[in-house]
Amino acid sequence: FHNQTTAINQLWQTDFTYLKVTGWGWFYLSTVLDDFSRYIVAWKLCTTMTASDVTQTLERALQASGLDQADPGRRPRLLSDNGPSYVGNDLAEWLESQGMRHTRGKPYHPMTQGKIERWHLSLKSRILLENYFLPGDLKRAVTDFVDHYNHRRHHESLDNLTPADVYFGRGARILERRREIKRRTIELRRRQHFNAAA
Repeated sequence: FHNQTTAINQLWQTDFTYLKVTGWGWFYLSTVLDDFSRYIVAWKLCTTMTASDVTQTLERALQASGLDQADPGRRPRLLSDNGPSYVGNDLAEWLESQGMRHTRGKPYHPMTQGKIERWHLSLKSRILLENYFLPGDLKRAVTDFVDHYNHRRHHESLDNLTPADVYFGRGARILERRREIKRRTIELRRRQHFNAAA
């Protein structure tokens, strides 16, 4: 359905997930995830799930990535599901004004947005261990988890790099350094083995 991405900012996945604040009700987390690096480019905690919540999250993503300054032809394609906030004219018009194309996943085929679904799972398994009584507490928990996920959580599918390593182009240097350390370690062990045997 969608070709594998080969670089950052080619395709962004977006979706909402529900989080509860005791005594306040449900909040909706709108997230923009870079398909190639799995980096969380932007997110917004919302009280509704409208097209304007989506566009505000996308505006944050365009600013955070610097693509708000870029030629509209260089902006990412957006991948979403068929939720009401993604199928309306408001979003379509905003995306067109930004030069962004929009792809929607096949109905009843959640694997299309597998990476963002996986992100929701990781987020919820960590932050739903606690109850939140104020929206600010929930927002802090999301902020902390996004920071952990982007900068400290290594992904097997990214050669055990973090999303930030890949998104900010540090991946190749880190992998090269790891190979060099491995080469030196093997060399050292050989010498130690040789000396022990002598």
